[in-house]
Amino acid sequence: MWRKLWNDSDWAIIICTFLLVCIGLAAIGSATHVNQEPIGFGSLVVKQLIFFLANVAVVIGMQFLNYHRLKDWGNIIYAITLLMLIAVMAVGTSALGAQRWIQLGPITIQPSEFSKLLMIICMAKMLEPRIGKLDTFKSLILPVLYVGVPIALVFLQPDLGTSLVYIAIFVGMLFISGIRTRLIKIIAGTGLLLMPLGWFVLKEYQKQRILVFLNPDIDPFGSGYHIIQSKIAIGSGLIFGKGIFNGTQSQLNFLPENHTDFIFSVIGEEFGFVGCIIVLFLLFMLIYRSIKVAYMCNDNFGMLLATGIATMFTFEVLVNVGMTIGIMPVTGIPLPFLSYGVSALTTNMLSIGILLNIAMQRTKYIF
Repeated sequence: MWRKLWNDSDWAIIICTFLLVCIGLAAIGSATHVNQEPIGFGSLVVKQLIFFLANVAVVIGMQFLNYHRLKDWGNIIYAITLLMLIAVMAVGTSALGAQRWIQLGPITIQPSEFSKLLMIICMAKMLEPRIGKLDTFKSLILPVLYVGVPIALVFLQPDLGTSLVYIAIFVGMLFISGIRTRLIKIIAGTGLLLMPLGWFVLKEYQKQRILVFLNPDIDPFGSGYHIIQSKIAIGSGLIFGKGIFNGTQSQLNFLPENHTDFIFSVIGEEFGFVGCIIVLFLLFMLIYRSIKVAYMCNDNFGMLLATGIATMFTFEVLVNVGMTIGIMPVTGIPLPFLSYGVSALTTNMLSIGILLNIAMQRTKYIF
């Protein structure tokens, strides 16, 4: 089994993940060493590293299981997902105007992060028998209701960013399930027509973020402050950056949330254009290999799982990087493997574990 694990693993995914985590640890250390108690590079770095190593052990253990077992647990996983999201609303802690976290002793977890992967598993189970049969609006009613409940619970926290991740994953998995192109066009057109009505559902701070996205200068010291400082940080890095621990926007606390949502801004300032290109290349390779795993998979359940994970990574990268350079509204979506966050890191590592498990059990090798 160990020989099979060594020979059949997708090493491109493993190497990309390892390098991204290492770059993330360096960036988190640089972003937090001024404000955190010095333990190594910083206490948050140590916590991130500990959870990464713990997750590595879990990922290795996952390779001794068969991912098809997840399908048998689909209904239980769905129930657990709903219970977690309801628990957040009942006993969760609030921060920054949202109630998204649960405190478990010294650890703060964000159930909506875990729920992304759990829902990918549930959606894969639900869509597998419907592949090739999604050709009418009636056939979409159950899948939409199935996914709509957890999306609504996440939106009520409120967490618009994670809700959009859910929708992106669902659309990606519907597409690979063979939904008719005509239905996609009708749904997309209807969505565009109804989009103005969504304005009345958004919270005030969410509306402000959209307005600031269109023109950051309307509130340069309030809602527009994040994006203005982020663009200054990335632009000032030039080609090779200012060097680790030498970024002015980050080190002097001009850049808010520099170790979480705006970690890419720290990378741009301290590692420059070259560092950004390296990070984007590693993320692109990770997504590409995830799609390749889905393409080479021998069964529909594994294909849907890998597609959902690839869609999740793709959407999170596009939105997070986009908001740091001003082409997307500011949302609380972390950059995979780079942003600080125990829940996000664990979710992403477990996703990698599933991808490696699917890759290891195929009959063909990926080159």
